[in-house]
Amino acid sequence: MSARDRLTDALYGAGWSTVKKLPEPAAVRLGRTVADLAWKQRGTGVRRLEGNYARVVPGADPERLAALSRAGMRSYLRYWMESFRLPAWSRERIETGFTPEDLHHLTEGMDAGKGVVLALPHLANWDLAGAWVTTRLGIPFTTVAERLRPETLYDRFVAYRESLGMEVLPHSGGTAFGTLARRLRDGGLVCLVADRDLSASGVEVDFFGETARMPAGPALLAQQTGARLLPVTLWYDDSPVMRGRVHPPVEVPESGTRAERTTVMTQALADAFATGIAAHPEDWHMLQRLWLKDFDPAKAPAAADGRSAS
Repeated sequence: MSARDRLTDALYGAGWSTVKKLPEPAAVRLGRTVADLAWKQRGTGVRRLEGNYARVVPGADPERLAALSRAGMRSYLRYWMESFRLPAWSRERIETGFTPEDLHHLTEGMDAGKGVVLALPHLANWDLAGAWVTTRLGIPFTTVAERLRPETLYDRFVAYRESLGMEVLPHSGGTAFGTLARRLRDGGLVCLVADRDLSASGVEVDFFGETARMPAGPALLAQQTGARLLPVTLWYDDSPVMRGRVHPPVEVPESGTRAERTTVMTQALADAFATGIAAHPEDWHMLQRLWLKDFDPAKAPAAADGRSAS
């Protein structure tokens, strides 16, 4: 393991061991302080966040984008503070920490016995939503996690999520899809963060008026297993309680090739994600490139201060 990897692992380990012991008000203050420091430094992630917000809030002037990126970093650090503390939260704190709307789409899908796929963008705290599902609803589920470097850091994330009642599969290796399909055929629940394609072989969609690529997995799983596909969006307000909405099912088209059906369904997911992101852009934690234009530096939009958003 390199020195950098050892440092990264040590910092995350310190977060889990130290932050979870803090009183909640102190953790909130710490998260806001760290967020504001990172925002003032205007590193790559902050500038990328502003470039992404420029698509979500067209016509926003530099001051508006700067305010959004500051709020976005505070939301992002709220996610981390909550995630570090989740394993130490009481059952009651988890159950009262999330209030979803239109939950019937999920419960009716589970009652039907054909499985459910929940697809989410990087909004607010998807780990808290998952912990709420396993704790409040008593429904275990399977998810997929990107392999992180160093390997010990990935192991920490897996152990952490498994402690919350999740089955975690590695994104790489080619076996995740088959396992997910088996869980769905058994009537289980699968939850996937699905607004950024990690394989470079995803589906091109129109997202806020430009082309992005999103993973085909949720749509393919629904087609192959008959599971219900449900978009979910999350957001924070000024309270300690996270909010969310379970959107109506994305239906499998009656005609077309598998690729054509997958494109239609993935576009429907993108449209649902866009409604949640447009309503609460500061809670969208997308500090990476997403739109295809941004993978060509010559075409990348400038950040608010005139520097590259890459």
